[in-house]
Amino acid sequence: MDENAVPTTLPGAVPTAPFEEHRPHLRAVAYRLLGTFEEADEAVEDVRRAWPARRPPIAPGPVPAPYDPTEAVARACLDRLRSRETHREHPWDPWDPWASGMPNHRDDPAEPLPPTALDTLTPPERLAFVLHDEFSVPYERIAPIVERTPAATRQLAGRARYRLREAEEMPEPDLPRQREVVAAFLAAARGGDAAAHDLLDPDVVLRADATAERAGMTTVHGPGAVAEAIARQVSTARKALVDGAAGLAWPAEGDPRLVFAFTVLENRITAIDALSDADHLGRLKLQL
Repeated sequence: MDENAVPTTLPGAVPTAPFEEHRPHLRAVAYRLLGTFEEADEAVEDVRRAWPARRPPIAPGPVPAPYDPTEAVARACLDRLRSRETHREHPWDPWDPWASGMPNHRDDPAEPLPPTALDTLTPPERLAFVLHDEFSVPYERIAPIVERTPAATRQLAGRARYRLREAEEMPEPDLPRQREVVAAFLAAARGGDAAAHDLLDPDVVLRADATAERAGMTTVHGPGAVAEAIARQVSTARKALVDGAAGLAWPAEGDPRLVFAFTVLENRITAIDALSDADHLGRLKLQL
């Protein structure tokens, strides 16, 4: 058998072939998720160490869950992407997803995006987009990996396409519900209530543009760090609509110098964008 051949078994099937027959496919998935062959090989090695020695025996009792090699390598990559997000070296720019190396157009839209372009996505967005759009893994199989429902996983992939300028518009959010979730989070954060954490997605990220970072905001990941960072601002900020969605503007009086835009999926805040650059603020439709 050609050692470079991609296995034809569906993702999720119990592997019956030796590990080396699956390695090319797993390495391809890991590379698209992580962007470097070094990290991809490390993730694939994690899967190799857990590889089943043989097919589970047929015996009475509950049927063991199938060993899914694609899911296994995706989980290994997700751990690395989450760690990377907390140590991002360059400020995030919400209107320049191409700054990391992606041109404004591609000669062949069918060509895969360079890995650097995918660096603009959150870890769950990147995983949902790559597995579904590039490897045809159904949303139902991706959902348990990112700990979301299939519908929310579909929205993650849609949001990723929007960030990469491959879709014309974002999935339509439930704006009244979004505002309700943000208002509840702000009330809890102002009072130092631990309930604020429950309104944040486990993979929530607070992203700051370059000007916001110079002013003291930092890009942080996870409910605890995000709630703490926002709590320092909400007491002196005012509610605002940012492009029609729930947000905050700071300071409470005068012209806004810092704006927080919230993204909500399935009744949880998944991202907060801290925008302070004059050019960024000038592009917003802001209602105080």
